[in-house]
Amino acid sequence: MLRMREFKKDDLFLFNDSIPFSHRSEEKENPARCRCQYYFVNIFHESDVCFIHLRTLIDNTNKIMDNNEKQLEMNANQVVSFLKKDASLFTKEDIVSFIKANNIQMVNFMYPGGDGRLKTLNFVITNAAYLDAILTCGERVDGSSLFPFIAASSSDLYVIPRYRTAFVDPFAEIPTLTMLCSFFNKDGEPLESAPEHTLHKASQAFTKVTGMTFEAMGELEYYVISDAEELFPATDQHGYHESGPYGKFNLFRAQCMRYIAEAGGQIKYGHSEVGNFTVNGKNYEQNEIEFLPVPVENAAENLMIAKWVIRNLAYSYHYNITFAPKLVTGKAGSGLHIHMRIMKDGKNQMLHNGVLSDTARTAIAGMMDLASSITAFGNTNPISYFRLVPHQEAPTNICWGDRNRSVLVRVPLGWTAKKDMCIQANPFDSTDGYDTTQKQTVEMRSPDGSADIYQLLAGLAVACRHGFEMKNALDVAEKTYVNVDIHKEENKARLESLGELPDSCYASAQCLKRQRDIYEQYGVFSPDMIDGIIQKLESYDDASLRENLIADSQDEEKLLAKYFHCG
Repeated sequence: MLRMREFKKDDLFLFNDSIPFSHRSEEKENPARCRCQYYFVNIFHESDVCFIHLRTLIDNTNKIMDNNEKQLEMNANQVVSFLKKDASLFTKEDIVSFIKANNIQMVNFMYPGGDGRLKTLNFVITNAAYLDAILTCGERVDGSSLFPFIAASSSDLYVIPRYRTAFVDPFAEIPTLTMLCSFFNKDGEPLESAPEHTLHKASQAFTKVTGMTFEAMGELEYYVISDAEELFPATDQHGYHESGPYGKFNLFRAQCMRYIAEAGGQIKYGHSEVGNFTVNGKNYEQNEIEFLPVPVENAAENLMIAKWVIRNLAYSYHYNITFAPKLVTGKAGSGLHIHMRIMKDGKNQMLHNGVLSDTARTAIAGMMDLASSITAFGNTNPISYFRLVPHQEAPTNICWGDRNRSVLVRVPLGWTAKKDMCIQANPFDSTDGYDTTQKQTVEMRSPDGSADIYQLLAGLAVACRHGFEMKNALDVAEKTYVNVDIHKEENKARLESLGELPDSCYASAQCLKRQRDIYEQYGVFSPDMIDGIIQKLESYDDASLRENLIADSQDEEKLLAKYFHCG
């Protein structure tokens, strides 16, 4: 008979054959680990199976706790390191104790505005009572100055700090603790059209429909611009993974990465990118910082903070920075590729028996179906469509494939060879059984730096959820799969069978109009937010802009300059 009940410590210690004696003494040293071993367990009464299930539970718990402990060890975030506690568990008491112990004199609130940039509100800590008020009550802000959809007649909003986002401001001369905030309306409810709440609703809806969780990470590409140097010139358009002295901004990128990590960003790596050229005495070097997959709301925070860090550090160096999708015709544009994975019970669901799973294919089908309207969130100004042109690495057709950089959704290498490459490279080491299945993702390649990060990630969560609601999802995935370079002449027929992405903001708005019901389902995107996005995209009136500017390089340069600081 299968029963579930809550175990107490004494119950567990009855199973002497299943629990090592060390776990008893460990409770004093690691109560969190032990508590995790005492909760809900399946027990088959009058059967020895109970011992097997209990042992499995404890083994899995220990693996999770070991991983959590490794994430705390050497953690770059000073608050996490000081509290020795996962940021998701931070309380007001934790924040106060850190502030007192580390002589923090100011608190900053940060939150996104309608332009996609982080805004800042400063507080000086005058006494403990005021600090308590700040952390508990947040503060009022003028919503009409932040978002176009809020009327001035009823514009007051609350901003409330999320303790888990706390970090020490690396640029502040006065010791300052910064936290990201959530927006609330006059009734104390989350603001329906707030960027962070829209993403929260998208994440919840995905889990409600699928029973799984949605994770993401970004590849943040940008150009660093400074006065040109004659020494060790880089090769034009061959800057990929360049080392110094040919790569001029490796140290700057490394410092950016360190600051982002200290702010809680989970970084995978950084490197220089293909784009590298000199124009009018200025050197333009493309760089990329790529993140690790994390829950989708954390992924948005990583990217928002990263852009803020990169711009602030560049300002201190007197460099210029742009995330614009295109700078010069014929030179590499900058994207914001988004990798995704789907998790359940701590396991990556993107693979099954070493190959791409039906779960992954179903999510891809949803992205194929909504690909055109996703551009409304990920390609938000006219310059975006100077990057999305044929015969470049940026996609123009709605298809997906393995390791294929001409497709819209790419399935990158995922360590599926079932060979221990580490042992081959390091024959005197011993294998540790690392679970490489956790590394498999799929990558959406159309978005760029103009994207509203919260809206983009919410849109991708909706699209992947939509796949699980499509009756023909696996058929759609099969029909849109390509394993060739679709831009080669011999593959012309295959290319012509595929749908195309919009070629302008105006066209993107029309796609969103047709598919808005899917984004509004479950209350994820509010109708007002969708109306605002459509209105903004149509206001560019760029339906034929790309074609008109082909013969007018001066107007094209003016347009590129206009959107230089987008996103």
